[in-house]
Amino acid sequence: MERLELFDEWPEKYDEWFTTPIGLPVKKYESELLLHLLKPKSDEFILDAGCGTGIFTLDVLSFGTHVIGVDLSLPMLSRATQKTGGYHFRAVLADISYLPFSKNLFDKVVSVTALEFIQDAKRAMGELFRVTRKGGRIAVATLNSLSPWAERRKAEAKKGHPLFKKATFRSPDELLALAPVKGVIRTAIHFQKEDDPAHAHEIEKEGQRRGLKTGAFLVGCWEKPD
Repeated sequence: MERLELFDEWPEKYDEWFTTPIGLPVKKYESELLLHLLKPKSDEFILDAGCGTGIFTLDVLSFGTHVIGVDLSLPMLSRATQKTGGYHFRAVLADISYLPFSKNLFDKVVSVTALEFIQDAKRAMGELFRVTRKGGRIAVATLNSLSPWAERRKAEAKKGHPLFKKATFRSPDELLALAPVKGVIRTAIHFQKEDDPAHAHEIEKEGQRRGLKTGAFLVGCWEKPD
Protein backbone atom coordinates (compact mmCIF):
# COMPACT_ATOMS: atom_id res chain seq x y z
CA MET A 1 0.00 0.00 0.00
CA GLU A 2 1.42 3.39 -1.00
CA ARG A 3 1.63 6.18 1.56
CA LEU A 4 -0.83 8.11 -0.62
CA GLU A 5 -3.49 5.51 0.14
CA LEU A 6 -2.43 4.58 3.65
CA PHE A 7 -5.08 6.60 5.50
CA ASP A 8 -7.87 6.60 2.92
CA GLU A 9 -9.90 3.98 4.78
CA TRP A 10 -9.32 5.40 8.26
CA PRO A 11 -11.19 8.74 8.65
CA GLU A 12 -14.22 7.33 10.46
CA LYS A 13 -12.25 4.85 12.56
CA TYR A 14 -9.78 7.56 13.58
CA ASP A 15 -12.46 9.96 14.78
CA GLU A 16 -14.52 7.28 16.49
CA TRP A 17 -11.56 6.13 18.61
CA PHE A 18 -11.38 9.53 20.29
CA THR A 19 -14.99 9.15 21.46
CA THR A 20 -14.28 5.90 23.36
CA PRO A 21 -13.96 5.96 27.18
CA ILE A 22 -10.15 5.93 27.02
CA GLY A 23 -9.97 7.94 23.81
CA LEU A 24 -11.69 10.94 25.39
CA PRO A 25 -8.98 11.63 28.01
CA VAL A 26 -6.30 10.88 25.40
CA LYS A 27 -7.68 13.64 23.18
CA LYS A 28 -8.01 16.03 26.12
CA TYR A 29 -4.41 15.73 27.27
CA GLU A 30 -2.92 15.57 23.79
CA SER A 31 -4.72 18.75 22.79
CA GLU A 32 -3.77 20.56 25.99
CA LEU A 33 -0.07 19.80 25.52
CA LEU A 34 -0.10 20.66 21.83
CA LEU A 35 -1.80 24.02 22.37
CA HIS A 36 0.45 24.82 25.34
CA LEU A 37 3.52 24.50 23.13
CA LEU A 38 2.12 25.92 19.88
CA LYS A 39 0.45 28.93 21.58
CA PRO A 40 -1.86 29.83 18.66
CA LYS A 41 -3.15 33.40 18.55
CA SER A 42 -5.99 35.14 16.77
CA ASP A 43 -5.34 35.94 13.08
CA GLU A 44 -2.10 33.94 12.92
CA PHE A 45 -1.52 32.08 9.66
CA ILE A 46 -0.82 28.45 10.59
CA LEU A 47 0.02 25.32 8.61
CA ASP A 48 -1.34 21.99 9.86
CA ALA A 49 0.93 19.51 8.12
CA GLY A 50 -0.78 16.13 7.98
CA CYS A 51 -4.05 17.49 9.31
CA GLY A 52 -5.94 14.22 8.82
CA THR A 53 -9.61 14.55 9.72
CA GLY A 54 -9.05 17.92 11.38
CA ILE A 55 -9.59 16.68 14.90
CA PHE A 56 -6.69 18.77 16.24
CA THR A 57 -7.09 21.45 13.56
CA LEU A 58 -10.38 22.47 15.18
CA ASP A 59 -8.59 23.16 18.46
CA VAL A 60 -6.14 25.47 16.69
CA LEU A 61 -8.93 27.19 14.73
CA SER A 62 -10.85 27.87 17.94
CA PHE A 63 -8.31 30.62 18.72
CA GLY A 64 -9.39 32.60 15.67
CA THR A 65 -6.46 31.52 13.51
CA HIS A 66 -6.30 31.00 9.74
CA VAL A 67 -5.22 27.44 8.96
CA ILE A 68 -4.14 25.62 5.82
CA GLY A 69 -4.42 21.87 6.30
CA VAL A 70 -2.19 19.66 4.18
CA ASP A 71 -2.63 15.92 3.77
CA LEU A 72 -2.01 13.19 1.19
CA SER A 73 -5.37 11.53 1.81
CA LEU A 74 -8.34 13.08 0.03
CA PRO A 75 -10.89 11.26 2.27
CA MET A 76 -9.13 12.67 5.34
CA LEU A 77 -9.11 16.18 3.87
CA SER A 78 -12.77 15.91 2.91
CA ARG A 79 -13.69 15.05 6.49
CA ALA A 80 -11.55 17.91 7.81
CA THR A 81 -13.28 20.34 5.45
CA GLN A 82 -16.71 19.18 6.62
CA LYS A 83 -15.74 19.67 10.27
CA THR A 84 -14.22 23.12 9.86
CA GLY A 85 -17.10 24.85 8.12
CA GLY A 86 -17.43 28.38 9.43
CA TYR A 87 -13.74 28.63 10.31
CA HIS A 88 -10.85 30.09 8.32
CA PHE A 89 -9.65 26.77 6.93
CA ARG A 90 -8.43 25.66 3.52
CA ALA A 91 -7.48 22.10 2.58
CA VAL A 92 -4.56 21.35 0.28
CA LEU A 93 -3.74 17.91 -1.13
CA ALA A 94 0.05 17.80 -0.90
CA ASP A 95 3.11 15.97 0.42
CA ILE A 96 4.75 17.31 3.58
CA SER A 97 8.14 16.43 2.11
CA TYR A 98 7.50 18.76 -0.86
CA LEU A 99 5.28 21.55 0.44
CA PRO A 100 3.84 23.80 -2.30
CA PHE A 101 4.44 27.00 -0.34
CA SER A 102 7.05 29.75 -0.38
CA LYS A 103 9.57 30.08 2.44
CA ASN A 104 8.79 32.12 5.56
CA LEU A 105 5.04 32.03 4.80
CA PHE A 106 3.44 30.78 8.03
CA ASP A 107 3.50 32.27 11.52
CA LYS A 108 3.47 28.78 13.00
CA VAL A 109 3.44 25.16 11.85
CA VAL A 110 1.95 22.16 13.60
CA SER A 111 2.10 18.48 12.65
CA VAL A 112 0.43 15.70 14.62
CA THR A 113 1.31 12.00 14.18
CA ALA A 114 2.31 12.37 10.54
CA LEU A 115 6.10 12.30 10.73
CA GLU A 116 6.23 8.61 11.64
CA PHE A 117 4.76 7.73 8.24
CA ILE A 118 7.26 9.74 6.17
CA GLN A 119 10.30 7.90 4.88
CA ASP A 120 12.67 10.89 4.90
CA ALA A 121 11.61 12.52 8.14
CA LYS A 122 14.57 14.90 8.22
CA ARG A 123 13.63 16.32 4.84
CA ALA A 124 10.03 16.75 5.98
CA MET A 125 11.20 18.56 9.10
CA GLY A 126 13.32 20.81 6.91
CA GLU A 127 10.24 21.67 4.88
CA LEU A 128 8.32 22.61 8.03
CA PHE A 129 11.13 24.99 8.99
CA ARG A 130 11.42 26.39 5.47
CA VAL A 131 7.81 27.55 5.29
CA THR A 132 7.81 29.02 8.81
CA ARG A 133 8.65 32.71 9.18
CA LYS A 134 11.73 33.76 11.11
CA GLY A 135 10.89 33.80 14.80
CA GLY A 136 7.95 31.49 14.16
CA ARG A 137 7.18 28.31 16.03
CA ILE A 138 7.09 24.67 14.90
CA ALA A 139 5.39 21.96 16.99
CA VAL A 140 5.59 18.33 15.92
CA ALA A 141 3.85 15.47 17.71
CA THR A 142 4.58 11.78 17.29
CA LEU A 143 4.20 8.49 19.15
CA ASN A 144 6.99 8.14 21.68
CA SER A 145 9.01 4.96 21.10
CA LEU A 146 9.77 4.83 24.85
CA SER A 147 6.09 4.35 25.70
CA PRO A 148 4.16 1.10 26.14
CA TRP A 149 1.71 2.37 23.51
CA ALA A 150 4.49 2.23 20.91
CA GLU A 151 5.56 -1.23 22.03
CA ARG A 152 2.01 -2.45 21.54
CA ARG A 153 1.84 -0.96 18.06
CA LYS A 154 5.18 -2.46 17.12
CA ALA A 155 3.79 -5.85 18.12
CA GLU A 156 0.71 -5.23 15.98
CA ALA A 157 2.98 -4.23 13.09
CA LYS A 158 4.75 -7.58 13.29
CA LYS A 159 1.35 -9.23 12.93
CA GLY A 160 0.78 -7.29 9.71
CA HIS A 161 -1.28 -4.30 10.84
CA PRO A 162 -1.59 -2.22 7.60
CA LEU A 163 -1.01 1.11 9.34
CA PHE A 164 1.52 0.42 12.06
CA LYS A 165 3.83 -1.67 9.88
CA LYS A 166 4.50 1.51 7.90
CA ALA A 167 5.34 3.58 10.99
CA THR A 168 8.66 4.61 12.51
CA PHE A 169 8.40 5.59 16.16
CA ARG A 170 11.03 7.86 17.73
CA SER A 171 12.35 8.70 21.17
CA PRO A 172 12.55 12.28 22.46
CA ASP A 173 16.23 12.52 21.50
CA GLU A 174 15.57 11.08 18.04
CA LEU A 175 12.79 13.59 17.41
CA LEU A 176 14.94 16.52 18.51
CA ALA A 177 17.78 15.33 16.25
CA LEU A 178 15.60 15.76 13.14
CA ALA A 179 15.48 19.54 13.51
CA PRO A 180 18.22 22.00 12.46
CA VAL A 181 18.09 23.91 15.77
CA LYS A 182 17.74 23.07 19.45
CA GLY A 183 14.23 22.54 20.74
CA VAL A 184 12.29 21.31 23.73
CA ILE A 185 10.21 18.18 24.22
CA ARG A 186 7.27 17.32 26.42
CA THR A 187 5.17 14.17 26.71
CA ALA A 188 1.59 13.36 27.68
CA ILE A 189 -0.55 10.22 28.02
CA HIS A 190 1.12 8.44 30.91
CA PHE A 191 -1.86 6.13 31.45
CA GLN A 192 -2.31 3.00 29.35
CA LYS A 193 -5.00 1.78 27.00
CA GLU A 194 -6.07 -0.89 29.46
CA ASP A 195 -6.25 1.49 32.46
CA ASP A 196 -9.58 2.45 33.97
CA PRO A 197 -10.57 5.76 32.29
CA ALA A 198 -11.81 6.97 35.70
CA HIS A 199 -8.19 6.91 36.91
CA ALA A 200 -6.66 8.50 33.80
CA HIS A 201 -6.63 12.01 35.27
CA GLU A 202 -4.82 10.93 38.43
CA ILE A 203 -2.22 8.92 36.50
CA GLU A 204 -1.66 11.72 34.01
CA LYS A 205 -1.16 14.39 36.63
CA GLU A 206 1.39 12.21 38.44
CA GLY A 207 3.31 11.65 35.20
CA GLN A 208 3.31 15.38 34.50
CA ARG A 209 4.40 16.17 38.06
CA ARG A 210 7.37 13.82 37.72
CA GLY A 211 8.28 15.18 34.31
CA LEU A 212 8.36 11.72 32.79
CA LYS A 213 9.70 11.39 29.24
CA THR A 214 7.80 8.16 28.56
CA GLY A 215 4.34 9.55 27.80
CA ALA A 216 2.92 8.17 24.57
CA PHE A 217 2.28 11.60 23.02
CA LEU A 218 5.65 13.18 22.30
CA VAL A 219 5.78 16.82 21.18
CA GLY A 220 8.87 18.65 20.02
CA CYS A 221 8.80 22.43 19.76
CA TRP A 222 11.25 24.79 18.07
CA GLU A 223 11.54 28.46 17.16
CA LYS A 224 12.99 29.35 13.78
CA PRO A 225 16.03 31.61 14.21
CA ASP A 226 15.79 35.21 13.02
